[in-house]
Amino acid sequence: QNYRSTSHIVRAANSVIANNRDQIPKEVWTHNSDGEKIKVFRATSDNDEGRFVANKIFEVRGHDGCHYKDFAILYRTNAQSRSFEESLRKLNVPYRIYGGLSFYQRKEVKDLLAYFRLTVNPSDDESFKRVVNYPARGIGKTTMDKLIALAAGEEKSLWDVLHPEHGMPPDNLKGAAWKKLREFADMVSAFSAESGTANAHALGLAIAKRSGLVHALYSDKTPEGVARYENVQELLNALQGFVENPANEDAQSLSDFLIDIALLTDADNEDDDDNKVSLMTVHAAKGLEFKHVHIVGLEEQLFPSQMAMESRAELEEERRLFYVALTRAEVTCTLSYALTRFKWGQVTQGDPSRFLEEIDENCIVHPQHAPTSRSPVDFAQARSQFQRMPSGTAPRSFGRLASKAKPTPSKPTQPGNWSSLKEAAKGGAGAPQAPTPSTPAAGSDANIAVGDIVMHTKFGKGRVLHIEGSAPNEKATITFPAVGKKQLLLKFAKLQVVG
Repeated sequence: QNYRSTSHIVRAANSVIANNRDQIPKEVWTHNSDGEKIKVFRATSDNDEGRFVANKIFEVRGHDGCHYKDFAILYRTNAQSRSFEESLRKLNVPYRIYGGLSFYQRKEVKDLLAYFRLTVNPSDDESFKRVVNYPARGIGKTTMDKLIALAAGEEKSLWDVLHPEHGMPPDNLKGAAWKKLREFADMVSAFSAESGTANAHALGLAIAKRSGLVHALYSDKTPEGVARYENVQELLNALQGFVENPANEDAQSLSDFLIDIALLTDADNEDDDDNKVSLMTVHAAKGLEFKHVHIVGLEEQLFPSQMAMESRAELEEERRLFYVALTRAEVTCTLSYALTRFKWGQVTQGDPSRFLEEIDENCIVHPQHAPTSRSPVDFAQARSQFQRMPSGTAPRSFGRLASKAKPTPSKPTQPGNWSSLKEAAKGGAGAPQAPTPSTPAAGSDANIAVGDIVMHTKFGKGRVLHIEGSAPNEKATITFPAVGKKQLLLKFAKLQVVG
């Protein structure tokens, strides 16, 4: 007996797991009410999926008066958390990553961001020290200690010490050590030179490859190494999404991207408040329960994983994971998938997961064109639209995964509307947009709030991270990609809100 979930959720889970051959036959049942049917949402992209889920949580909490801790977002891989974190943050919805780190706090993500910051601001000593010998370049601790001592003695940045006015290396940094440092500096200089012409994604991808970071992560075939590689790919996907966003048409540089994510990278989620939305992998969700559950990324080769397509046993393990995810929900369960995702700068089109087919059709509501529409999807129109769409581009996987034929899904015991889902997925119907938090109109420092993008006459464009104190002595902590973080007294700063 299941004492947790509604009858619709229990029956849906039973209909899915019935497709596994290697299982001990059992029928889970409940005395709970039918409750709401499971809803399926179709997004145009992974970023649209993130906005939808964040908006839905925001709306349900406001309407039902429940707590943030009643919600969970479950995904197959850790790298998927990025789009949901960004969307939740923009709506000021508190969240926590269960059993892991926030996307922008993961080491490999911070490493690549350090390269980005150093490219925009070579005088950023912290970023310099973080990546000067990552991946390994033979620049050891002794060499760095000498460089740091020289910089402190001359009151210069590490970068300036590497570019002496007379052009000669310091006495205690000659030979191989100086050569290796200069090679690193020359590489960063080349990145900086490209920043004036290349957009954020093109430059970010070049940095990831030419720095050797992608190769270093690709060489690690352990599960942890694969996860780190996927996280770097997801950061590059974020760059591509930033460039593709029409709102950023006039601001697509790497510097603009660093401003855009400043609040995310500065976020401090470590506090005692447990009233937060939980984000976690399905593996981490075992044994937990939540009133409202979103299971996201339900696409072929994502959930089920592409790595589980080689045998029936692996596919059945993926199905068991989906069963676990469904039965974490007490009151409502929402499933979602994206029509397209970015992979290494290429747009790839996906099919809905076979697990959606296997859900009893009496327990599920198929996707609508928009959340406010109550009419069924016009699949004839969707097919017509798909025929006019350009074909997608195959993803570049750097040779990590060999092409594999997709196995034909077994016929479910209670078939859902699978063919309709596939046709709808190919229709490219527009996804609903989550409301974007309003930003103050451009104006003086009297209107400045946390999250605003501001312009300073000396430091350039930056984003407000914190404001403390009270008028007329308010201080703002602002991150400027060109110079780093600055704390400014607002009454003297003469800041202009530009976004």
